[in-house]
Amino acid sequence: MIHLLQRWLPRALRRPTPIPDALWRQTVAHHPFLAALDGPELQRLRLLCTHFLMEKEFHGANGLAVTDTMALAIAAQACLPLLHMHGVSGEPVRDPLKLLDWYGDFVGIVVQPGAVVARRKTTDGAGVVHHYDEVLAGEAMDRGPLMLSWEDVAHAGERAQQGHNVVIHEFVHKMDMHDMQMGEAPDGAPPLPSGFLGARQRSEARAIWQRTMRDSFERFREAVAMAERFGGEPPWLDDYAAKDAAEFFAVTCEAYFVNRPRFETEFPELMPLYDGFFRPGR
Repeated sequence: MIHLLQRWLPRALRRPTPIPDALWRQTVAHHPFLAALDGPELQRLRLLCTHFLMEKEFHGANGLAVTDTMALAIAAQACLPLLHMHGVSGEPVRDPLKLLDWYGDFVGIVVQPGAVVARRKTTDGAGVVHHYDEVLAGEAMDRGPLMLSWEDVAHAGERAQQGHNVVIHEFVHKMDMHDMQMGEAPDGAPPLPSGFLGARQRSEARAIWQRTMRDSFERFREAVAMAERFGGEPPWLDDYAAKDAAEFFAVTCEAYFVNRPRFETEFPELMPLYDGFFRPGR
């Protein structure tokens, strides 16, 4: 009850449960992209995780019991993109806890033992309705809970070489959804910081973002098509990124955070864009 009441207090007045030192060291060591952070960054990440764990509710599905180790692993990866970000309105942030507002539209995180199969429906240009099954390792819902496959989360350290990280993928979707109106869909263009890449107006900043992302997305789709149709070299990243602009943004963000050197080689045009969004002023 005390924990529940504290969640509704201003963050400055809360007294969250500290993360045990041994558990924190174990979590960092298990994820090479976290171990690569410097001392101040790790301190900031630990602070964010401490409050994240107070604000969110973890629910194990299909008999899965979510342990402290599991919850912290998710929290650390979810908070990694926040480390150097701007506030949700584009402003610089002095209090790092304000950065958790990016994830303020939901509380629940559902953790499945493995991937789940979702029944989907789509209507083509001729008005014909098609039903299909989609295998999901995670899913983010606008103004709703977030789902993760623990099987994927548990292998985040070893899958970093492939640029894969399901936690970052789904939490970046939440950023993309932040200013959406009801009925809209994410488009891979999240709210940008003030002065993004020297832009004086938000419209100019958004135009820079959309132009760069569109060109990069089309090159990636072309590479996927060449690999599928003509046996060309497959792209480094999962071809799921070719689905649409929102998935391209989420998949490339995974790689940006967990394997920055390879990402810079594969997507040099996106480095200034993502640095300008996730690390403004650095």
